[in-house]
Parts: sequence; structure tokens; C-alpha cells
Amino acid sequence: MKTLLIATLLAGASLAAQADEANDALVRKGEYLARAGDCVACHTAKDGKPFAGGLPMETPIGTVYSTNITPDGSGIGQYSFEDFDLAVRKGIGKDGSTLYPAMPYPSYARVNDDDMRALYAYFMKGVAPVQQPNKATDIPWPLSMRWPLAIWRGLFAPEVHATQAPAAQDPVVSRGAYLVEGLGHCGACHTPRALTMQEKALSPADGTQFLAGSAPLEGWIAKSLRGDHKDGLGSWSEAQLVQFLKTGRSDRSAVFGGMSDVVEHSMQHMTDADLTAIARYLKTLPPSNPDDTPHVYDKQVADALWNGDDSKPGASVYIDNCAACHRTDGQGYTRVFPALAGNPVVQTQDATSLIHVVLAGATVPATHTAPSNLTMPGFGWRLSDQEVAEVVNFIRTSWGNQGSAVTAGDVKALR
Repeated sequence: MKTLLIATLLAGASLAAQADEANDALVRKGEYLARAGDCVACHTAKDGKPFAGGLPMETPIGTVYSTNITPDGSGIGQYSFEDFDLAVRKGIGKDGSTLYPAMPYPSYARVNDDDMRALYAYFMKGVAPVQQPNKATDIPWPLSMRWPLAIWRGLFAPEVHATQAPAAQDPVVSRGAYLVEGLGHCGACHTPRALTMQEKALSPADGTQFLAGSAPLEGWIAKSLRGDHKDGLGSWSEAQLVQFLKTGRSDRSAVFGGMSDVVEHSMQHMTDADLTAIARYLKTLPPSNPDDTPHVYDKQVADALWNGDDSKPGASVYIDNCAACHRTDGQGYTRVFPALAGNPVVQTQDATSLIHVVLAGATVPATHTAPSNLTMPGFGWRLSDQEVAEVVNFIRTSWGNQGSAVTAGDVKALR
């Protein structure tokens, strides 16, 4: 009898240990998925506690503030899994109101049930609770009324679904599609929006505007991730994309703006397999412009500068302020100072990002595999609007680049 009791106790202890191990594994999986979704970047205010909310986010109708998603009573501590699922995948709060689409629930509708349960486990058991009430929006009445959002959600938010990949599709590409279109919610920034603020496409099946680049937001342009050479990823290899996502820099480019947070908080923590899947999927997207052609380097400006000819407008400003890092041939220095020749960022139709970088500078974040911060100083304090316009135009039209002209007025509007 004693032996039977001991055996029963041992069996019970073993089952409990297995259950704890399974729960721990689920929480770890949820933590990874939260990294892939970059939840911390939006739900953490500057100098605030992780996931406690309060980060201001500009929208065309006013400022909204991210919410507390810690397991505190002021956050989501009272949420059941069903409440959590409704909020994340359908945009419906616990009180039944519709969330602002700053929360990318149209993308999260793609997340599968198993991953949702892992995310719930992580936020309930792996995140420290923080007592911090949510902040009201700075949206004026009547735009602040919530009921029209339910109509918006009914018109533009897809049903929760798990898209089935074509049977013949590369499973790596399928995984990339799941990450990019779902948890990664890349389209929330990189897809243009209609006047009614919905993304014009949520997947390649919706047309070539998917991931074709955004309008300016908070002084930056989210560039095209399609196959265009001029202003997309056509000139990037899969390996270069993986390197960029993991380190924030590649042989010829460097991260800036909001994408810096994505690399710092999300991408650098993802597995090489998932980064490869994302890169391979993005490389399947054809160019938006069917007449797109590869960049052809033109050394005419480089030769002129080498020979002391700075007569082209903006050339002298470039020599005095930019050439030491980006070189007179526009080639920069590998993984340190990005090349400007053939750089898609400097050739986008809207030059907002380039103007912003010249005015305010930018910092490439330190990552685990590239642990050095690289900072470009801002030049807005020493250059006039006209000088900034001239040097931006110089960069956009030299070394074979084909960007349209900007004016001093464009610079003034951003300064």
C-alpha cells in the first residue's frame, strides 16, 4: 500500500512537472511571437514601463495613445482569452467598443489560433503587471466618437482567417507570408492608405499597392518593399535583406526612422530561419512599375568632384557636409555609412525621409550582432532651407539616381 501511494505521488509530481514545462514553453513561444509582432514598440512610452502603454501616435484626425497591455487591472488583467482574441484579431475591446485601427487588427486577423493562445499566455504570465490607467485620445469631437469605427471595422477589417498557401508554394515563402501579412503587420506602415484610412491592400491578392510604400507620417516615408529597383527592393539580394533585418545595416544601406525600433525591438531577436522566410517572401513581390529597370551607375558627377568641379547646384554643400562619409562617388563605406548611389530611399517619389535625415540626422541602433551605434548628425542648424533643397536635389540626381526635384518650401514645411 505504501509503495502504491509513493508511486501515485511520484506520478502526480511528474504530471505536474510536465504541465509546468508545457506552460513555460507556451509562454516562451508567446514571448517570441510578441517580439515578431513588435508589440513593445507601440505599447511602451518613452522612458515608460514595458507594455504599459501611453505612447502617442499621430493620425490624420488627432493623437491616440497606446494602451496598457500588462496583466494589471488597469491593463488586460481581467481579460479572458476570448476577450484578448476579440481585441487582437477583431478590434473589439472588452467593453464592446471598436479599437482605433492604429491597432493593426486587420493584419492580426491572419494570426492562427495556436499563436494567439501562446501570446495570451505570455501577456498573462510572462509580463510584469504595471498599474497605469490608459490615456484618453487627443481627437476633437465629433471625430472622437467611437461608433463610426464599428462601421469602418465592418467595411474594411477582414474576418479572422488562416490563409492556405498554394500546395506548390515554397514552405519558407509561406512562413514569410504569414509573418509579413500577419504578426509583422508590415502593411500597416508600408502600404498606402485610402482617404478612409484603410490599407489599400492586405496581401498580394489585393493588387500591386500591397507594400508599395506609404504617404509621409511623422516626418518619414515607409518605402516600397516590392521588387522595383528605383525605390523598392529590386536591387537587394535575399542575404542582404536578412543582414539588414538582423543588424539594421547592409553592405549599402542603413536603417532609420521608425524602422530602427522594429530592428531593435523585434527583428534582431528573430531566428535566422524566420528572417530568411521574410526576405524570401518579399523577394517574390513583383515591381509596382512594369517599366522598372536596374540602376545604372553614372560616374560623371564623381569625376567632376574628383577634378575639383563643384559647379553643379548643391555640390559644394555636399563636399562640405556629406562627402567625408558618403564619398564623392556616392558609394559610402560598407556597413558603416550607406551608399547614396542607387539607394532606393533617396529616389522615392516623395523625398520626405531624405530631407528629414539631412535636417535631423539619424542613428543606426546597436544590435546583438552589430553592437555599435552609428550616428549621422543633423545639419538643419547650419544649412538654410535652400541649401538643404540643393543638396537633396544633388543626391537625388547624381551617380545615376533619378529622383524628382524638391524646393526650399518643401524643406521649410518639414523643418
